[in-house]
Amino acid sequence: MHIHINDQLQQFHLTNGQISYIFQVLKNGSLGQLYFGKALRHREDFSHFQRNDLPTAASCHFYQDDPAFSLETTRQEYPVPGKGDFREAAIEVVDSEGRLGNLFAYKGYEVVKGKPPLTGLPATYAGEEEATTLIVTLEDHQVSARLQLSYTIFHHLPVITRSVKIENIGAHKLSLTKIMSSSIDLPDSEYKMVHLSGTWSRERHVKERELVQGISSVSSIRGASSHHDNPFIALKRKNTTEYRDEVYGFNFVYSSNFLAQVQVDHYETSRVMMGIHPHQFQWNLNANESFQAPEVVIVYSNEGLNGMSQAFHQLYRQHLIRDPWKKEERPVLINNWEATYFDFNEEKLVNIAKSAKDLGIELFVLDDGWFGKRNDDTSSLGDWFEDEDKLPNGLESLASKLKEMDLKFGLWFEPEMINPVSQLHKEHPDWIVGRPGEHFVFGRNQLVLDFSRPEVVNYLYEKMAGIISKTKLSYIKWDMNRNITDAYSSALNQEQQGEFFHRYILGVYDLYERLTTEFPDVLFESCAGGGGRFDPGMLYYAPQAWTSDDTDAVERLKIQYGTSLAYPIYSMGSHVSAVPNHQTLRKTPIDTRANTAYFGTFGYELNPLELKEEEREIIKTQVQFYKNHRKLIRDGDFYRLQSPFEENETAWMIVSKDREEALVGWYKVLATANPKKQQVLPLKGLDVNLLYEVNGEKAYYGDELVYRGLPLPIEFNGVNGKLAERGGDYQSAVFYLNGREK
Repeated sequence: MHIHINDQLQQFHLTNGQISYIFQVLKNGSLGQLYFGKALRHREDFSHFQRNDLPTAASCHFYQDDPAFSLETTRQEYPVPGKGDFREAAIEVVDSEGRLGNLFAYKGYEVVKGKPPLTGLPATYAGEEEATTLIVTLEDHQVSARLQLSYTIFHHLPVITRSVKIENIGAHKLSLTKIMSSSIDLPDSEYKMVHLSGTWSRERHVKERELVQGISSVSSIRGASSHHDNPFIALKRKNTTEYRDEVYGFNFVYSSNFLAQVQVDHYETSRVMMGIHPHQFQWNLNANESFQAPEVVIVYSNEGLNGMSQAFHQLYRQHLIRDPWKKEERPVLINNWEATYFDFNEEKLVNIAKSAKDLGIELFVLDDGWFGKRNDDTSSLGDWFEDEDKLPNGLESLASKLKEMDLKFGLWFEPEMINPVSQLHKEHPDWIVGRPGEHFVFGRNQLVLDFSRPEVVNYLYEKMAGIISKTKLSYIKWDMNRNITDAYSSALNQEQQGEFFHRYILGVYDLYERLTTEFPDVLFESCAGGGGRFDPGMLYYAPQAWTSDDTDAVERLKIQYGTSLAYPIYSMGSHVSAVPNHQTLRKTPIDTRANTAYFGTFGYELNPLELKEEEREIIKTQVQFYKNHRKLIRDGDFYRLQSPFEENETAWMIVSKDREEALVGWYKVLATANPKKQQVLPLKGLDVNLLYEVNGEKAYYGDELVYRGLPLPIEFNGVNGKLAERGGDYQSAVFYLNGREK
C-alpha cells in the first residue's frame, strides 16, 4: 500500500518505504501539513505532529470560540489569503463581484493507479505498477470554485509530484491571478537554499544562501525558464554534504515564467512554493472552464545532494524522457556552425561531412544560415525554405549525399522567431508579439512570433513537417535566441492579455507534441541561446538540450557540474570545439576538451578539414571511446566527487547499475608547484569486494578505490621530470574501470 487513508480522522499518508508525506484535513476544511521526510512506519493517527504550542494572543483566530485555531500558526498544504494567515498564499482567485476565494474546504478524494497526464502540458508519467496518485478535492462555494490537488508517489523513488487544477463551477466569470503548483510548510528554517544561477555562457552555477526571516526566491519573467535562474531549488541542512544528511529538491516542469521561493516566518517555519510567476499573469475562467497548473517534482534525500540528484536523474530518464529516446543511444554528431558560420555551400558542407565520416561521426548537423537569404543574423527568420544561392539543389540533394555516406542528417531551426527583413514579416506583421504601432525591443535583430495564436503554430508545423518528410531528417536543433519583451498578442482581447505568456508556451508545447508524435524517430535537441531553457518541460519533448553556448572545456566543468544537480548527464549537449575557444579564447588540449564532453551527449563543433593528421587520429580514438561507453553514460548512476566551485580540481564518475563498470573524469585547471595533496582520488558507488581493472592495466579492489582512492598519474613537480605523466594547465584524465572477479 502506497497511500494510507484514515477516513475518520481525514488523514493521508503517502509512503513507499523511502519517504513519507503526511497531511490531514483541518478543523476549517483546509489541509494541514504534518510531515515530509524519511519513511515512517504507518500508524492510525499522526495528529500529534501538528504543532499546538505557539502563542495565539497576537494571532487572528479562525473561529470566535476557538482562539487556539489560527492559520497563522498552522502548517498548511495549500494556503489561501485573507483568513488570518499573513504569509504568502498559494492562490488568488476573484469572482465578478470582487469576492476573494479563501474558503476552500475539503470535499473528498480519489486514488488512481499510475499517473494521469496533464492536458496540454509536459509532465512525468508512470504506469499502474510504477506510481499511485491521490487527488484531493476542495471547494469554495462563495466564489463557486473547485480545486483538485494531485499528489503522485513513485513506488521505487523518493519522489512526490504535485499539481493543481481549478475549475469554475458557478455561472459567473472568475479571475485567477496566482496559482502555485505546490506549497509545503516545513517545521523549521535550519537550511541553506541551493539554486542554479548565472547568465548566458555561464549557466547553472551552484549558489547557496542562508535562510533568514523573510523571502528568498529565484524567478524568471522572461517568457523562458532562463539562463539566469533555473526552475530548481534545494533546501539542505547546514551540515549536509554530497553524501550525508538530508536535502529537499524542487523542480518545476515548465519552460516559461516561474517563481520558486522560501518564506521564513516569525516562528521559523519555512514555506516553500513553486509555480507560474504571478507577474503579468491573469487567467479568466468562464462557467465550467478549468485551468491546469504545471507540475512540481519534489525529492527527499537523506543521502546528501548526490542522493537527491540520482533520484531526479532516474525519474527523468524513466518517467519524463519518452520513447524511443529514453532507450536509444544518441549519435555522435558534428555541427558546422563554428566551422563555417553563415559562409557555406553544398560542396563545402559535403566535404566537411566526408571528412567527419572518416572520423567515425554518425550525424551531420547543418546549423543556422540555410534558409531564406540568411547571410547574417539580420534577416530571414520565418522563411523556412532553402537559400537557393547556397543550396541551389535544395536540402534534398544534400540529404541524399549524406545518406550515400551513411551519415544521418540534422537541421537547425529557430521556429519561434522572425526577422523584420523576411517574407513572413511582409505577409503577416500581425503575427509578431507586441502592440501594433508601438515601440518594439529587439534581441539579436529579431522579434518573437506569437505562439499564442493557433494559426502561427499551424504554419510552423506545416513548414517543419514538410522539411522533415522530404529530407528524412534524423535530428533537429530547436533554438530560441531571445526572451520575450512587449508581451502583447493582437489575437487576444484586453481582458486576456494576462494569459499571453502561458498561452505562448502552450503553443510551443503543442508544436513539439505534434512533431514528436508524427516523427518519433527524430531526435530533438532544445536550445535557447545555449542553456536558456534547460528545464524538465523541454526534456519531455527534447531528450537533450544544448547545455550552453560556452563550449570551453574549463567553463563547462562548472556548467555541467551545476546542471547535474537536477538533470541527467545524458540530457546535456556537450561537444569538443576548436581552439582558441570561440567564447573565451582559451586554448585547452584536445584530450581535455573530449574528457569534459564525454559526460553528456558527445559531438564536435569544429572544421575537420583544418585538422592535422595527428589530431584526426586522436579524434577517431575519442569517437570510438565514446561509442564504447555511451550506454554506461546513458544508464549509469552519476557521482560528483570534487566541485569546481570549491577547488582547482573537479572530478565525477558514472557507475553501472550492476557496479561492474565505471567511468571516472578528473580535471585540474591550473598547475601547482610541489602539490600538497596526495595524488589519489577517492571514488564512490563501487562494489568494495570487486577487483577493478583500470584502463586495461592495473587492478584495484573496490574497497581500495573507495576508502583510499584511485592513484592519479604522477604530476611534474620540478624535480621528477623523467617520471612525470602530466603537467601544465588544463590537465585531465578519464579512467575506465572494469570489474571482472571477486
